[in-house]
Parts: sequence; C-alpha cells; structure tokens
Amino acid sequence: MNLEALQARVKADLSCLAYGGQDWLQPKRHPEGHVYDVVVVGGGQSGLSIGFGLLRERISNLLIIDENPEGLEGPWETYARMMTLRTPKHLTSVDLGLPSLTFRSWWEAQHGAEGWETLGKIPRSEWMNYLRWYRRVLDLPVVNDVKLKLVETAGEGIHRLHIEGAGAPAKELLARKVVLATGIQGGGEWHVPSMIARNLPADRYAHTSQRIAFEALRGKKVAILGGGASAFDNANFALNEGVAEAHVFVRRSELPRINPIRQMEGSGMIERFAALGDADKYRVIAHFFKHNQPPTNDTFERAAAWPGFRLHLGAPWLNVRSAEEGAIVTTPQGEFAFDFLIISTGLVTDPALRPELALVERHIARWGDRYKAPEGIANPLLDAHPYLTRGFAFQGRDEEGEKKLRGLFSFTYSALVSCGVSASALSGMKFAVPRLVAEIADQLFMDDREAILDQFYKYDEPEFIGNVRDEKK
Repeated sequence: MNLEALQARVKADLSCLAYGGQDWLQPKRHPEGHVYDVVVVGGGQSGLSIGFGLLRERISNLLIIDENPEGLEGPWETYARMMTLRTPKHLTSVDLGLPSLTFRSWWEAQHGAEGWETLGKIPRSEWMNYLRWYRRVLDLPVVNDVKLKLVETAGEGIHRLHIEGAGAPAKELLARKVVLATGIQGGGEWHVPSMIARNLPADRYAHTSQRIAFEALRGKKVAILGGGASAFDNANFALNEGVAEAHVFVRRSELPRINPIRQMEGSGMIERFAALGDADKYRVIAHFFKHNQPPTNDTFERAAAWPGFRLHLGAPWLNVRSAEEGAIVTTPQGEFAFDFLIISTGLVTDPALRPELALVERHIARWGDRYKAPEGIANPLLDAHPYLTRGFAFQGRDEEGEKKLRGLFSFTYSALVSCGVSASALSGMKFAVPRLVAEIADQLFMDDREAILDQFYKYDEPEFIGNVRDEKK
C-alpha cells in the first residue's frame, strides 16, 4: 500500500462511520457578522485532533487558527531538538481510534510492515510530516498566520476574538465556544530565573523554547541549566551543530531515573485520572512533579558520547554575571566561564500570565481557590493551575465568573492537575480529546435547549405512509 491507497482507505473508513453528516446546530445570528460554533486556537497536534473530533460530532461550523506558517505548527520544527519522540511508538493519539489514520498506517504505507517492526522510536521530523498529512487527508479548516491577541466576552453566549496576522480574515472573530489548544506554554509562560534575566543581556542566553542560532556557537562553550529530558536534547543538538563544549548543570545530586508517565500509560491513570477526587488529583500531580521526566537512554548516551559533553550534578546556579564576551556561572563547585547559556527550566502555569486572557483571568478559579492541600505536599505552582472541569472548561470564582467564562476551554498543559497527563501529551490525547469534544457539544446543546426541544415537540413529519384498513368494519 502507498499513501494514495491509504488516503482512499481513510476516506472509505470515514464514509462507513457517516463522517461529515448534517450539522444539528442552527446558525447563530449576530449583527457584527458570522458566528462560529467553535474556534480552536492552535493548529498543532491538539488543535487538529480537536477539529477532527468536532467534525465527527457533526459540528462543522468551526475554524482552527494558528500563528505559525503552514507546516510549522507546534514545536517539532521550531524549538524541539530531540531526535525522536519520547512516547513509545505503539501508543495511538490523534487518530481517535481510526486505524487507517494512525501513524503506524502512515508509516507502513511508505516503509511496509517490516519497516514498522524495525522502527525504534518515531523520528521527530517524521511526526511533523505525519501531522501535515493528517491535516490534508481530513481537509481540516485551518487558517495560518493568525495570532489571537485578546478574548472578550461579547454577551449572549458569544466571545469576540481579537486577532492579527497576515492570514487573519478580519480583525475580530465571533465564536460561541473557544478552545485554547496552544501547547505546553499555552497555560502560562516559559520560565527563566530572574537572576539570569536581571544580570545578563538578552543576547547571552536563550530558553530552550526559543530559536537558537547554533551556527554562531560553533567552536564555543555553552552551559545548559536543567536536568530534564529537554536539557540533554539540547546538549546533543548543540554538540551535533558544532559546539565545542556543552555543560549540563543539574541541581539534584543524581539524575532522575523514574518516568511516572510509563507507569500511568498501563495502569489506567491517564485515561481515568479525571474521575479521581480533588485530594487524589493533587497528591498524584505533586508526586509527579518530584520526578522530572528523565532523558531517554538513547538521548543521554548520544550526548555523553561527545568529547565535549560535561555533566555537573549537585550544581545549582548560585549566581550569574556578565563577562566581557559571555557569562560567569557560580555553583557550589566553583565558577565557570561560558560563551552562551541555554536555559531548560520548564514553565510556570498561571492564567494571569496569558495576555489573551487579560479581560477574564481574574474570574478563573484556580486550584488554590477550591482545594487546600495538606502540609507537606502543598505547592504554590500547583495552586496556580486553573480548576477545570473534566471536559477542560474554565470555571469561575463566582457566579459572574461562570457566566463570563462559559464557552472557554483550556486544552493546554495547565490542565495537568484537573485532567492529568492529557492535553499536550500524546499518551493521553486519545482519551482527552473525546472528553473535551463531548463537553463542547453538551454546552452547545444546553445553550440551544429550548429551541431544540421546541423543534422536537413540533415535529410532525409522517414516516409511515401505508394504507391501513380497519378489519373490524
């Protein structure tokens, strides 16, 4: 089978599922223009699979927008620097249970069944190629080069999205439901310790989430702060690009060895996490935070094999100061001079950090508002996460907030405490997207409840047209 034949099989499978049936929602009218039933912000793997899920529910008055050029959505060819995905190849995700739409089917169409058997992990660039194919074969309504600037409540159950960009069809979009599918950073911002930002000019360092001009660092000496998987991905990438030395500094005295996601994938924790009570959810994620995701064995071995690789354990950065042509890093082990610093310190989650939520974030309930964690596991980083429904909907701090926030959803890493490893994690996507889509559809149904029920009670179209005779006469 080739890709052309696979595409035909996808179309046939969708036809068997009656995919693309008539919408059940009536158009919403507004004097300012067209009202979308759903706008999904983000056209990466989450946004695409959400679009597919909505279309399967016969909700087609939708639009997916992405701020990046077509084909460069998500991190895969921008700032992701791992050679392969960390997720095991056999776990399915954005296909939402359709076998012909899986990565495996796409791979076997090009490399055969033997090619799948010999594949270790999915190459990062091939995953992006698969997502491009996925978008094309499903003909998803994505518009690129459109950035969301602000979400405004417009009343009558409608949200006004202020947008900009070369691909923007207008300055504003109107939508009944808005899904923020804006990736790992979409619930807050990437974190750079204030000590670094305060003491160094911006051209001396970069976060791993940024584009880095590695060609300018060839033959140079760089330091990487962080002990998670991304730190080692960046060390290997930098050395492969010609950096002379890459020093990884880890606060812990030893590298994390346990990856709790692997346990969760087989124990029901990922698919059933949302059913837990608040106390269990909080305790699970507090435990999860203790185990920073370790590097994969192959990534660490590749990085460590370079002559220029250096690992510093038990080496938090105590101070950073500018030097004539670089930076001086102070650790308990002494001072080190570098030409450039790469910061791999993750992200901070808080809706207040998202500019697009400036008009509504004060209404968003946080975990700290709804649950008081016991001493010993209480963590302000967890408390700042939004307190979402099991279907990823924002909830209000009060009745006014509930009204303003109805119809807004966060399918980002900020859903971690409420919904577990789901949004922005391939391991949980096939379970999470249907829950999100179901809640969107339920909200739309309940919003239109009166009209839908009225149509039901008034329905009088005959179905049986047989000529019946009364045999008693």
